Amino acid sequence: MSAWTGLRVVVTGGASGIGRATGEAFLDAGAHVAILDVSDHTPLTGAVSVTADLRDRGEVSAAIDLAAQSLGGIDVLVNNAGISAIGTVEDNDDAEWARVLDINVVGMARASAAALPWLRRSERAAIVNVCSIAAHNGLPDRALYSASKGAVLSLTLAMATDHVADGIRVNAVSPGTVHTPFVDRMLSRFDDPVAERAALDARQATGHLVSSAEVAATILHAANPSLPSLTGANIDIDGGVTRLRVRR
Repeated sequence: MSAWTGLRVVVTGGASGIGRATGEAFLDAGAHVAILDVSDHTPLTGAVSVTADLRDRGEVSAAIDLAAQSLGGIDVLVNNAGISAIGTVEDNDDAEWARVLDINVVGMARASAAALPWLRRSERAAIVNVCSIAAHNGLPDRALYSASKGAVLSLTLAMATDHVADGIRVNAVSPGTVHTPFVDRMLSRFDDPVAERAALDARQATGHLVSSAEVAATILHAANPSLPSLTGANIDIDGGVTRLRVRR
């Protein structure tokens, strides 16, 4: 048995990329998993699938309740769902700012609010918010995305404070650039996707992108019920971007 055996886990944005890798990792560790995503998706064997648009509070609440009923409760919520944005403050209009913040920040708050009544019933309750190195570093052409992830970091600290008395631990995980379909779609918007991918690889001190499996393992660590003092923390899994300055 592992520390995660029997945990009831909901992963938002779990249809692909980091979310799917996280669902797989929890299942492998013996947890029970529900995947929440915006549309019908290829089922993850052994997991419950629910559908909701994070921009709709009613849909989110119904989906979280359905997941909880299917799992017999909720011990862990992984707020992974999010979208990208490219450009400086001049490049995204008001509608795009509203769309990204609504999903990346308010959507996270909606999912958390819906899960809290279930989490309060758990003796192993945790929320893990997927943040980003964009919250800690000045990345070029990522003004809107960085603003959303900076808000996620602040939200994590506020939630950790608000709910520590409920016995709910809240932490953030900040990946570097992870090779996922999310990143492939972002790269496709550049004039030279190959050159941009090479630049992303070079940005890590390790010289390569972070893997989804590495991020999933870090999320499991943050949710580990054997670490009751781990709350209000941000855990980097970024290939050294934030703190290392290597000489090539």
